[in-house]
Amino acid sequence: MILKTFMREGIMPLSVALISTLSKDGGVRNIAPYSCIMPILRPLDLICIASATRRDTLINIRETKEFVVNMVGVDFSDKIVPTAKVAPPEVDEFEVAGLGEKRSETIRAPGIAGSYAWMECTLFKEYAEPDFVLILGKVLRLEVADEVLNAAGELNVAKAQPLMMIGSKKGMHFCTLKDIGMFYSFGSMFREGKDPLADRYLEKE
Repeated sequence: MILKTFMREGIMPLSVALISTLSKDGGVRNIAPYSCIMPILRPLDLICIASATRRDTLINIRETKEFVVNMVGVDFSDKIVPTAKVAPPEVDEFEVAGLGEKRSETIRAPGIAGSYAWMECTLFKEYAEPDFVLILGKVLRLEVADEVLNAAGELNVAKAQPLMMIGSKKGMHFCTLKDIGMFYSFGSMFREGKDPLADRYLEKE
């Protein structure tokens, strides 16, 4: 079957994150779901988000230079549509979605209680085109709920059940991950079996 090129999300499951921001005066809390989001290479502390040009989240990020990327599990699947709907800028979307606030440590924008991980970010750079904007954020603080980590401090996907989305012509199908129990070190990709970036990871710890 040959698909239309815009149906990329129909064959590549996307992570669903909720981005929380504050208005410039700090009086209005905003939440919006994003699936076009990814880290930028390891071990950099940058994350990239693709946004439509007319979104309150984008306005808030431009005006305050900060935001929180909240990674959520499947129990948040009923919160996506309420936070995605167009609402006046003065509407508090924490209240609309019935979500609680988690205080951030490095920025003013709050995180969302009940998420399994939180990335407190500042605006690093943006690339604007007529139809979209790429937001590059610098992750200042990354926190993960202890209950979704295994003994080695790595994400246990069975416990976190990260919310993901597969697009179709009619809408969004939500899903999650499954660990297949296969592991390879980063060094295994290199001829000498050593990860050339290992020292940079140690410096960051």
